Amino acid sequence: MGSRMFETIMGALVLVVAGVFMAFAYQSGNVKSVNGYPLKAKFSTVAGIAVGTDVRIGGIKVGVVSDMSLDSETYQAVVTFQIENNIKIPADSSVAVVSDGLLGSKYVKLEPGADDKMLVAGGLITHTQSSVNIEELIGKMAFGGVDKKNAAEKEAPPVAPPVPAGNAPAAAPHS
Repeated sequence: MGSRMFETIMGALVLVVAGVFMAFAYQSGNVKSVNGYPLKAKFSTVAGIAVGTDVRIGGIKVGVVSDMSLDSETYQAVVTFQIENNIKIPADSSVAVVSDGLLGSKYVKLEPGADDKMLVAGGLITHTQSSVNIEELIGKMAFGGVDKKNAAEKEAPPVAPPVPAGNAPAAAPHS
């Protein structure tokens, strides 16, 4: 009986410690939802971000990605994000999907413009920069940045067209 009681107490202790770690991670991770107004942006690719991804201005979190969808006419990714109510975004602002370091996670970087007119709820940011695919860049660097078929075609010497048999020039006499 004593052995089972010890195992039960140890199991309960492990669960309590795990709960404390989860609460600490939640608080320090700044994983809170943002109550604010929605803005939208269209990108050609949004690889690396998802619903809940941070939206930052100058490295400070000011919002989160709240929805992602595909525009069926342009085939662009439409990203909706919530911005804190006390942050007003100029109409000529730009937005980009960037990495937090070389191999870090990605986030949405918002660059405020200088326009006096501010975006309203549901406004569209038109100046966007899509996500950069690190694997694709490394592949281009490793293989010289061109595909081999096109490079071989560009480097091959031009081939002279065949001369019809009846119009062949006479061979030069040997001396």
